[in-house]
Parts: sequence; C-alpha cells; structure tokens
Amino acid sequence: MRLLFLGDMVGRTGRTAVWDRLPGLIRDFKLDFVIVNGENAAGGFGITEEIFLQTLNAGADVVTTGNHVWDQREALVFADRHEQFLRPANYPAGTPGRGSNLYIARNGARVMVANVMGRVFMHPDLDDPFSAGEAILEACPLGDVADAVVFDFHAEATSEKLCFAHFVDGRASFVVGTHTHVPTADAQILNGGTAYMSDSGMCGDYDSSIGMDKEEPLSRFLSRIPKGRFEVASGPATICGVGVEISDRTGLAEKIAPLRIGPRLSETFPDFWS
Repeated sequence: MRLLFLGDMVGRTGRTAVWDRLPGLIRDFKLDFVIVNGENAAGGFGITEEIFLQTLNAGADVVTTGNHVWDQREALVFADRHEQFLRPANYPAGTPGRGSNLYIARNGARVMVANVMGRVFMHPDLDDPFSAGEAILEACPLGDVADAVVFDFHAEATSEKLCFAHFVDGRASFVVGTHTHVPTADAQILNGGTAYMSDSGMCGDYDSSIGMDKEEPLSRFLSRIPKGRFEVASGPATICGVGVEISDRTGLAEKIAPLRIGPRLSETFPDFWS
C-alpha cells in the first residue's frame, strides 16, 4: 500500500498548494491513501468545515489536527458530523468528535488512523497518550481488524514522539510527528517494522517563522512586547510530507522517505515511487 502523509497546512498559501498539487500526486504515484494535518489551515489557527471539505475534495482520505483543533469554534459542531475528521484521541471523554477511526483505502485495505497529542511542553492535563495509543491498538489490532495502523503524534518534544514510536513498534505501520512545522531528517524504519519520522514539516511559506509572518514573532523575541497579532506568511508555499510503502502481507513498513515540493526547500520525492 502506498500512503502519503502531508504535514500541517498553514493558512491560505499552504492549503491552496495542497489542493492544487494533491490530485496530481495521487494520480501520478498511484497513491492508495492520503492523510493531511489541517489544524493550522484557517488563518494559521484551526480549521473550518469548508476548508476541511475542500481538502477531502482534493483527495485527502483523513484530516488530522492537534492543539489548535478548536480555535475555529465551528469545529466543535462539525467534528461529530464527519468521520474523516480527527481530533486528538487523548482529549477527555465527552469531547466532540473522534480521535481514531477505521477507513478503506483505494486498494481495499483497512486503515486505522489515530490522532494523539503529546503532553511534554504542551498540555500536561491531557490523558496519557501512551495509554490512549494502547487502547486504540487493543481495539483495532494490526493484522486482525486493520491492514495498516497510522498514528499522527502531534507533539513538541521529539523524545516523546520517538518513545511513543518505540512503544508501538511492530504493532503500527507508521508513526509521524506533527506540530513543529520543520521537517526532520530521521525518516527510518524501526526494529519492529514501524516507519517513523519525528516531524513531517508543514505545508506553508517557509520564508517565515514556522508559517507566520516574521515581523511580529521577531519583535516579541527582541522586545518581549506584543505589538500585534500573528499573521500567516503569504509567500509561495512548500509542501512537506512523508511517503510510506506498507506491506500488504504484514501491515508493517517496507520503505519511507520525505516528500518536499516547492520553492524554498530542496525538492525531493520518495524514489521508490518513481
């Protein structure tokens, strides 16, 4: 199975770049399943239902989120309506929406996708992400209920992301980190067969401060005084993500490589898709 994960869409420039390029990527690389993180898609903070639906129309099978999931208040309403919309699974019981779900890929494979959020340097009041991941795997084990299992681990600390990946190694197909908006160089397959990358990067303008116009965050670092709101950078976007080949027989990863398309970073495509 060929799976593509695209990192956090940031603002208009990020989401329109994804919408423009994703149909061609699905066609040219014969992708079976696509996951997009959309938590920064609406002005850098949250996602609207319209943006969510347009992302599905472009070819995404699932849209994941993170700590900004409720920044657009309408998400509290539409989260329950759409099975392809995921919020972090380790929010308290009773939170709108769902944190994981089972989907059918274009090749007929059953794909469990889960969205989990870290606690280190973020939200220590959340439920334990490791326990949440364990519960998801117990309910939908790889090779039994699911043909592939993917975790979007939305977190600040790379140590927490990597330890979670080791925790589920051999029981999940792919663990990918989101949230820092900077693509990492550690795409690998762990000893048990789980593909891993600490952060997929963002889909947005990299001539920025993690997707935001440089002026305000730079001013705050220099003076410690807010002078205005953070505004999304509006230059040409670079699309960042990860491609994974998953065995149809075992559900474990066989290959992993980054994907980058755009003017700012060096472009690269998974060579096993050429």
